[in-house]
Amino acid sequence: MYLVFDIGGTKMRLAKSADGLTFGEPKVVSTPVDQAELVRVFTQTAQELLGEEKPVAVAGGLSRRFQTLIPELQNSFTCPVYLENDAALAALGEAHAGAGRNYNIVAYLTISTGVGGARIVKGKIDEKVSGFEPGKQFIHVPMKPAGHLTTLEDAVSGTSLAKKFSKPAREIADQEVWAELARILAYGLHNTIMHWSPSVVVLGGSMITGTPSIDLNAISENLKQISSVFPELPVLKVAELADFGGLHGALHFLQEKLSK
Repeated sequence: MYLVFDIGGTKMRLAKSADGLTFGEPKVVSTPVDQAELVRVFTQTAQELLGEEKPVAVAGGLSRRFQTLIPELQNSFTCPVYLENDAALAALGEAHAGAGRNYNIVAYLTISTGVGGARIVKGKIDEKVSGFEPGKQFIHVPMKPAGHLTTLEDAVSGTSLAKKFSKPAREIADQEVWAELARILAYGLHNTIMHWSPSVVVLGGSMITGTPSIDLNAISENLKQISSVFPELPVLKVAELADFGGLHGALHFLQEKLSK
């Protein structure tokens, strides 16, 4: 028996796998803000899911802000525990079982409470020293004062939108706001495409797959207008695995680790 999980900013998802190839019905719980409570809820949920069964190995993803919890999560089990960045595992999931399958180089960005992502090359998370942080790239937003820079995450994430309008992104009905987000995101994607030169760009997260959302066609049209370096732009696609891309990625990550 194996356990895979994905600890996101708002939800934690856990699932067990009998064969290491597929996983059963996931358990989904809210991610506590307090980190000690997070470990308690995670451990309790894992025990409920596994029952009397003991996992042979565990694999999962967690965001950078939860990195301090790695020792506690590893000590929660008596078997090998393999951990990766949550966005990187979502990218891996989409590359194998979602919108990025059959492409050699996949650039994945999740636009949600924050903005994260990763580069997948030939089915594996690309080598890195410290990780991938496409959401931390600086861009110039014309609506800001001249010369003012901001990060892509601070410009298009759900958190930044909620802060600006004092309500959740899902409650913002003004289409001009969403059109502006598409234009801004296109600049960030342009930079990412220049750096990563992917075959396909897969976009996921609630700001892309929710309602309302940043329209893929609007992003694509803006991208075509500002990009003139490469003779052909990569394919732009919406993620297909919804909230469970990280679990699919964790399963493939686990297979990779166990095969070594």
